[in-house]
Amino acid sequence: MRLRPRNIRTRLTLWYLLVLSVVLSLHAISGFGFFYLGLREEYDRRLLAAAEQVIERLQSAPHAIPRDATTLLGEHRGLAIELRGADGRLLFAASLPRGGLGPTPVSGAEPGMPETVALDGGARYRVLARRIDLAGETLALRIARNDSHLADEVREEVGTYLLGLPVALLVAGLGGYWLAGRVLRPLDAMTRRAAAITASNLSERLPVDNPHDELGNLAGVINSTLSRIDAAFQQLHRFTADASHELRTPLTTLRAVGEVALQIPRDAAGHREAIGSMLEETGRLSRLVDNLLLLSRADAESSPLARTQHRLLEFVAEATSLMEVLAEERDQRLVVSGDARLVADIDALVLRRAVVNVLDNAIKYSPAGARIDVAVRPLGSGHAAVEIRDPGKGIAPEHHARIFERFYRVETGRSRDPGGTGLGLAIARWAVQSHGGRLELESAAGQGSLFRIVLEARRQ
Repeated sequence: MRLRPRNIRTRLTLWYLLVLSVVLSLHAISGFGFFYLGLREEYDRRLLAAAEQVIERLQSAPHAIPRDATTLLGEHRGLAIELRGADGRLLFAASLPRGGLGPTPVSGAEPGMPETVALDGGARYRVLARRIDLAGETLALRIARNDSHLADEVREEVGTYLLGLPVALLVAGLGGYWLAGRVLRPLDAMTRRAAAITASNLSERLPVDNPHDELGNLAGVINSTLSRIDAAFQQLHRFTADASHELRTPLTTLRAVGEVALQIPRDAAGHREAIGSMLEETGRLSRLVDNLLLLSRADAESSPLARTQHRLLEFVAEATSLMEVLAEERDQRLVVSGDARLVADIDALVLRRAVVNVLDNAIKYSPAGARIDVAVRPLGSGHAAVEIRDPGKGIAPEHHARIFERFYRVETGRSRDPGGTGLGLAIARWAVQSHGGRLELESAAGQGSLFRIVLEARRQ
């Protein structure tokens, strides 16, 4: 079974100890390696110095080889020394290991460097061999040092290191555990605060100690997400309340008309009038439900576009013609103009809703006898604009950001105009955005409004 600590603090501490152990081990291996090489180099220098001293003393008295190792080695006492003649006979020896230093080399190393020699019994010696011309005879000199001294010193250092390593790791682990807890403390605070946030207090936000570090960035992202969720909940709440109100109004009217028609005796004309009122409210209710279903499908992105190439001016003229009857009832004129060469790939049924709904908004809130201009013009970087300008009441700047929200009311009087559901501009924005475009508004109170539909387009 795989063992894995549950909390991040323990895992961070263990990973810290693992990395620290690897780093210390690599450092120790390299350090002990350099320590060993340094000691051996120091020993080799001593062997070289001892050989030079022995050669110097032998050459100073070539006919009298000292029999005393102290006289021959001086300050280098303790080294093994062997001096043989050219015929191999032993002339002088001191401190040799049992079995000697092995066979005499055929050729010495001049100037020569020490070599490691493994003797019988497992002992290892560093041996320096030299040939000396002394009184007309060639002698073989070998000076050696037991390599176990070097290994003993290295083992002593390694033992000291291994004794101190667990203590160092324990102290480092405790320090790492404390440090990990200190670093993760803001995360614990965020966790507790996030656990306390519910649908009833979505306005709460996570604490941010340092917005510039990773935990601060995480808290900022979560807070931004909470803000979006809070805004979505608020919008859903408003939408539910407004939809309930809009649905209740025609249903209440239908019930009231039906109850009055049943209670008061009427002739055929009176019944037709009552049925006509009920059908009018039913039509309003049906349009509202259709619009709500359309927006629901739009939110679910379940309505793929069927794009075809259209000339924008012809498309806009056709959509405008659908609203001419409504404009004539208010003695208004709809004037279409623009560049006939602009073409765009659009879903005509979907985008027509945007043009028709914006035109419906312009007709409703423009005075009788007004002129409403619909223009198609090119924009830079492969785009075109469909602009609908009306001389109506206008919309104050503080309402621009929310005018395209569902059921948003600029003023009570506007929201209760006959036939209005408060969803027209929301549907228009969805239709434009589904084509990758944008719906813009330029307006001020009392100065009319300009709605601009911006789409990708090209000239032909």
